[in-house]
Amino acid sequence: MSRGSSSANGWRLALCVIAVVVVVGMVVDFVQRHPYWSVFLATLVVVVAVAVGCFVSKQRARERVDQAQRDRLIAVTDAMSGPEFEQWFARILVGSGFRQVKVCGGAGDRGADVMAIAPDGRRVVVQCKRQSISNRVGSAAIQRFAGTCRDIHGGEICMLVTNSFFTAGDGIQIARRLNITLLDRHALEMWAWTGAPPSGIVAG
Repeated sequence: MSRGSSSANGWRLALCVIAVVVVVGMVVDFVQRHPYWSVFLATLVVVVAVAVGCFVSKQRARERVDQAQRDRLIAVTDAMSGPEFEQWFARILVGSGFRQVKVCGGAGDRGADVMAIAPDGRRVVVQCKRQSISNRVGSAAIQRFAGTCRDIHGGEICMLVTNSFFTAGDGIQIARRLNITLLDRHALEMWAWTGAPPSGIVAG
């Protein structure tokens, strides 16, 4: 940094300090001269702040309700990107009582897009496959997930979810043998609509 820029930054800092001192002095002087008005203005500021806070809180609550209504429709996933689909399923988990829900998909995720704690206390590892309905998830994806969900991530409940479907074949048999839950479009649609995970995922 040049001397000129350092000097300019120093002057700006000095001016800011002077401005703060002047404003504080004016406020103190006003309070001393007009104590009743000071109380009134302070009360007014508090009331306005509370009103604004209530408005923002209600607005956010309304947005959450609207988002939850949209999330109930499986069709919304068809226009999503992969990361958006992961966020969508994470919201489904939260709405179903899962805790510590974390979206962790991305480079180097080793197959774990979403992680959570189930209502019964078990560790959940999820891989999300967002794709067009015409493209089905094959056995290779299932086998790759099977190789990481427990050994790498320590999953006790391992789910592979897709807004599409799974191809028939040895991948489904492998999933059954290794106790990996496969959730296709129909299963996700029911879960999103009812807010309850399919039977067998968590203990009743």
